[in-house]
Amino acid sequence: MDKYGLIGFPLGHSFSISYFNQRFQDEGIDAVYENYEIPTIESLDEVLNLNPELKGLNVTIPYKEKVIPYLDSISPEARAIGAVNVIKVTHEGKNVKLKGYNSDVIGFTKSIEPMLDKKWHKKALILGTGGASKAINFGLRHLGLETVFVSRYERPNTIQYQTITPEVVQEYNVIINCTPIGMYPKTEVCPELPYEAMDSHTILYDLIYNPDETLFMKRGAEHGAQTKNGLEMLLLQAFASWEFWHEK
Repeated sequence: MDKYGLIGFPLGHSFSISYFNQRFQDEGIDAVYENYEIPTIESLDEVLNLNPELKGLNVTIPYKEKVIPYLDSISPEARAIGAVNVIKVTHEGKNVKLKGYNSDVIGFTKSIEPMLDKKWHKKALILGTGGASKAINFGLRHLGLETVFVSRYERPNTIQYQTITPEVVQEYNVIINCTPIGMYPKTEVCPELPYEAMDSHTILYDLIYNPDETLFMKRGAEHGAQTKNGLEMLLLQAFASWEFWHEK
């Protein structure tokens, strides 16, 4: 039986394990998907040694960048982004070859593109600076938008939340939340933004999908903003992972 799985720490609730095992069952695929909660990236070798049936892995926080030195090859897109969230595992005799990909970009761009109007949407704020935000930046730029990263801290090439005025929100009217702020169970918090400056041309896209509507989305919607959570992106990413694992 083939194996697939997810590496990260901590894992807790995982969309991938329920999605893929249900798919395997529905389609009669002789495979299983497991979570591998590893405390350090060095434990990846142990996962591979103990599971010779592994054909593919997904990678989540905090290993999207840390896993790169362990790979034998990496797709041009993942290299440009600097983050990997899909690994194809190939066995050549006793040797195990690992190739890294990034499905965040595919999932995100396919999900947000129908919401964009080139007449109105030219600039975007990316909240957060982690591995996912790099892919979001790559995807937005590919779609023709200018981007600015927002951080709580003074970091190179970022602006801080306290500098975001109503005028900034109206100019950068596509706002992507790549932080865990507002995720279950801490659903009563949201990024500090001038929500009152938003209108029907504002797009708020939250990578969080639990809860369905975060406070970030709700507060924007109260002023007419278009909102979307990260569930569709996750589904599209899962499709892309399967394609990468079976790429010839």
